[in-house]
Amino acid sequence: MGQSQSSSLAGTAMAPPGIPVGPGVPLSHPAPATSSAPGMYLRVSNSSLRSTARSPLLVSVPETEDCVDSSVVEGPDYCSDIPDDILACIFQFLSTGDRKQCSLVCRRWLLVEGQSRHRLSLKAQSDIIPMIPCIFMRYHSVSKLALKCHRRSISISDDALILISEFSRNLTRLKLRGCRELTDVGMTALAKNCKGLKKLSCGSCTFGTKGINAVLDHCSALEELSVKRLRGMNDRGVAEPIGPGVAASSLKSVCLKELYNGQCFEPLVVASKNLKTLKLFGCFGDWDRFLETVTDGNSNLVEIHLERLQVTDMGLSAISKCVTLEILHIVRTPECTNLGLVSVARNCKLLRKLHIDGWRTNRIGDEGLIAVAKQATNLQELVLIGVNPTSSSIDALASNCQKLERLALCGSQTIGDKEISSIAEKCKALRKLCIKGCPISDQGMEALAWGCPNLVKVKVKKCPGVTCEAADFLRANREALVVNLDAVAVEPLDASTSDGGAQEDGQESPPMVSQVTVVGPSGSNGLSALFKSKFGHFAGRNLVACPFGRWSNIRGGSLNGK
Repeated sequence: MGQSQSSSLAGTAMAPPGIPVGPGVPLSHPAPATSSAPGMYLRVSNSSLRSTARSPLLVSVPETEDCVDSSVVEGPDYCSDIPDDILACIFQFLSTGDRKQCSLVCRRWLLVEGQSRHRLSLKAQSDIIPMIPCIFMRYHSVSKLALKCHRRSISISDDALILISEFSRNLTRLKLRGCRELTDVGMTALAKNCKGLKKLSCGSCTFGTKGINAVLDHCSALEELSVKRLRGMNDRGVAEPIGPGVAASSLKSVCLKELYNGQCFEPLVVASKNLKTLKLFGCFGDWDRFLETVTDGNSNLVEIHLERLQVTDMGLSAISKCVTLEILHIVRTPECTNLGLVSVARNCKLLRKLHIDGWRTNRIGDEGLIAVAKQATNLQELVLIGVNPTSSSIDALASNCQKLERLALCGSQTIGDKEISSIAEKCKALRKLCIKGCPISDQGMEALAWGCPNLVKVKVKKCPGVTCEAADFLRANREALVVNLDAVAVEPLDASTSDGGAQEDGQESPPMVSQVTVVGPSGSNGLSALFKSKFGHFAGRNLVACPFGRWSNIRGGSLNGK
């Protein structure tokens, strides 16, 4: 087998005789020896597995006792008493790498691991086609599949996708990335074979509206649809309308990213009466009319994201018809002003999360934020980036939004010690506070030592007026408070660029023992790369898109997301 085939499916073990897997499936490391003799079991050391992890060898599991080496010791085989279903449950708690290693222990583990695997990710290159039957005969229980191809490689074609769909008729989730050889023909066959599909995410593929419509016409259980840079639609011409199809009755979330003709999804969105989430990112064209039509036909939306769009206050006024709206992101929409935000605040009384990136245009300020403070009293999370509120709006928010738990103030030139002191005094429910690029000093930080009784995490970055002395003061007075300080104004210390495995699950962490994490200037290459990896397109402006998700996990007592 060629080297290219070995790279298509890293870590897939070749089955021994008796397992319905074709020959020649590549391995990332050889299998340890096994024995069929009674009273014998196999001891596998992690070091031996690691030492051979990079060896692309084809191996088979030995069948006789002649292969038993010094790693086999006498004693009862306790693993043989574990039922297959319990063993499968144990495998579900292991990482992908650990599951691969366990599949090499013996034929039984190989079989159970394959039967119990429900999630699979493959390099969708053209040279994987001969191995598709082998792969999906072993992993016949897969319900969540990801097919990804690098832009410099040749992706799978329609024939491969049709073959995969025939083997995986129980698919519920499918992700396609960079599959540039797929056409509407392959997507139509997939839709007919996998009618139970619940989630479809496709990006940088070449099929067009006919492929999407085929999925909507045949997959009646579809709940989530995400389309990004679909090249078959980016012809700048008049695209065929998409939807509604039978999926309109079950669809709950639609996400459109970087499309030229994203407005052609209007029939689908209007007909989806159960739609709760609508996300629009970087799509071309005027979106005011789209939002007006959608909200006239569906006012039950709960979450709306608008980012890098041509949308004005007319669009925001249309959104204000969604009285059930709870989450709203207005990011880099320079034509939106206080007028539109006031309309949303006046009608959307259930608003819980509000993210605004004003792009430093100063078109959203005190007027809009005061309206939010007066009307959206259920607000729990507020993120202001590139917005310059004064003490009047900050006081109103702190006084009226008594349920506010998470607050981020980034890139604001008007947030100073007075505003932070007001927050410390009045925000009784505040648990997480992020301040970045604001002209605050130690005085404002010291106010936090006496206010915000429920505060558990404070993150301060690129605020030259804040020194380590303020962090030490907080540590001395708030033992349960975790402080993450980017001390730009002091002598650089050793910086750690470890991500720490933080997850964006939004779970709350219990109060930890006080810790102050001080890092050097963010201009270093390591921290710059880390920051870009965490905050995406906001990294170019040194602003935080969503500071709270990175705070969810703490490893070893230190706060992630430095």
